[in-house]
Amino acid sequence: MIRVVLTDDHAIIRDGISSLLRDESGLEVVGEAANGQQLLEFLETASADVVLLDLNMPIMDGFTTIGHLRRLHPEVKVLVLSMLDHERYVAQALEAGALGYALKNTGRSELIYAISSVANGHQFLCTAIGMALLRRLQTSEPVTNNEAPKAGILSKRELEVLRLIAEGMTNAEIADKLFTSKRTIETHRQNIIEKTQAKNTAALIKYAVSNGMLNE
Repeated sequence: MIRVVLTDDHAIIRDGISSLLRDESGLEVVGEAANGQQLLEFLETASADVVLLDLNMPIMDGFTTIGHLRRLHPEVKVLVLSMLDHERYVAQALEAGALGYALKNTGRSELIYAISSVANGHQFLCTAIGMALLRRLQTSEPVTNNEAPKAGILSKRELEVLRLIAEGMTNAEIADKLFTSKRTIETHRQNIIEKTQAKNTAALIKYAVSNGMLNE
C-alpha cells in the first residue's frame, strides 16, 4: 500500500485529489496539509511514502519544503503537483530533490501512474511537460543525425508504445489503442526507459527525437 500525503493550500484541491484516489487499490491518502510546515509537523508522528506537493503555498512553500524533506525524511518521495509549467520551475524542483513533476490538469490515470512510479523510486515528468519539451526541441533545436538511428534497441511493439507516448497518450489510452492491458503497457514503458536509460518522460522523448526513433 502506497501511503500518500496531500499538501496544498487549497482545500478544494485536496478534496478533489482525495476523491480521485479514494477507490484506487494500492493507494491510501493518510493525511493532508495546507503548507510545508503542517506537512513536516504531520510527518513527526506519521509515516508516508509519497507527498503530493504544491509549490505556491503560504508560510512554507514547496521549494523550501523539499529541502527540509530531504534532510529530515529522505525516505519520503516527492511528487510536485503544480500549475507552474515553465521548465525553470520544473528544473528547480527536480534539482531541489523532487522525484516527479505533474501539472494539476493531469488526468487521473496518469496521476496514479506518477504516484506509483515515484513511490518505486523512478523519476516522472507528466506528458504535458514532456510534449512541451518536444515542441521546443523541434522548433529551436533541429536534430542533425550524424549517426545511424538507434531504434534497433527497441522491439517493434516498444517503438509503437514510444511513438504513442510522444503523442501525449496515457498508458490507459495506449492500451486501448493497441488492444492490450494497461499493465502490459506499463511494462513496455519501463523496458523502454531502461533500454534508453532515460530518467523521465522528457528525457525519453528527447532521446527518441535525437536518435530518429519517432520517424515512421
